Amino acid sequence: MKRKRKTTMAKGTGFFSLFKKKGKAKTVSQVALHDAKDILDSSSGKPFGDVYKLGSKLGEGAFSIVKEGTHKQTRQSYAIKVVSKAQLSREDEVALKDEIDVLNLLDHEHIIRLFDVFEESSYYYLVTEKMGGGELFDRIVSKSFYNEKEARNTCKIIFHALAYCHSRGIAHRDLKPENLLLSSNTNNSEIKIADFGFAKKARTDACLYTQCGTPGYVAPEILEGVAYGTKVDDWSIGVITYILLGGYPPFIESNQRQLFKKIRRGDFKFHDEYWGEVSEEAKELISALLTVNPRKRLTSAEALNNSWITCSDEGLAGKDLGTNLSKLKTYNAKRKLKHAVLTLIATNKMTSLGVHFRTNLAENSTR
Repeated sequence: MKRKRKTTMAKGTGFFSLFKKKGKAKTVSQVALHDAKDILDSSSGKPFGDVYKLGSKLGEGAFSIVKEGTHKQTRQSYAIKVVSKAQLSREDEVALKDEIDVLNLLDHEHIIRLFDVFEESSYYYLVTEKMGGGELFDRIVSKSFYNEKEARNTCKIIFHALAYCHSRGIAHRDLKPENLLLSSNTNNSEIKIADFGFAKKARTDACLYTQCGTPGYVAPEILEGVAYGTKVDDWSIGVITYILLGGYPPFIESNQRQLFKKIRRGDFKFHDEYWGEVSEEAKELISALLTVNPRKRLTSAEALNNSWITCSDEGLAGKDLGTNLSKLKTYNAKRKLKHAVLTLIATNKMTSLGVHFRTNLAENSTR
């Protein structure tokens, strides 16, 4: 039976008080997003350090660091996002609140869960489930054998999670391999969508305007600077599906200006060397997702009814993707290196589309 979420408010810790209107007394509170029987002391009002013990670093962002954390009472292990207040602008604080609001709305087996939020004098602490299996793409390239059935099953899981997000009016806005994680080292199906730092509530199909995301995965309408909605994610998952099957991205250019130009035109191909043996249904699905006009673009919910997703395992299991797996290993290694470099030079979240994003976009204003 599905567990109900419980939200409790307590003195001494918390996040939402930061956003009270000026002139009103600040009520400090903590939000718990977990079942009461999974005790996390959310209603005790204790400081973070009395509840959790921080361990080794798991990752790092522009103004935050992710560390392993252990609940002192239950000994349960979590991932703790430690955000420095000193490095946050007012805009960053609002974005952090949006991220927490979004995660509070989501409860799905393939979406990372937020359990606790603490606010203290110098830091915010976001307590999430620990993803011990690493990145999905790293797991795939470690395989010695890879077939179309495995790729299809992976896509199906991601479509389900994304359709759930969109059914609740949430646009992720930064779907990419780095944000597809695995819970464990042993189960390949425990995939979860992570990092909702750019996520936003999208009440209509054209209500968001922020130009954010990651080059190569970003939808054309974001580059065009027009209002958009959740369908930007459907484009991004189309890119990911292409990579999972072909082993390389649909839009490749070393020059970001040319990359954006290709994306805005939807200029990609299925090269025979890597796609000659791939199911036609899979290629049709990708084409329907990588449709420039969002009104004509397939949604993740509709993709679940696609014949490639619903067909039997037997036929797909016989389609070997060994050549494409080798290509994916090369792409993944380059992606990891590039990601490490970008992490080092990142100064704030809005550099995600590139330091020279505005210049590159402006110089390709004509199609």
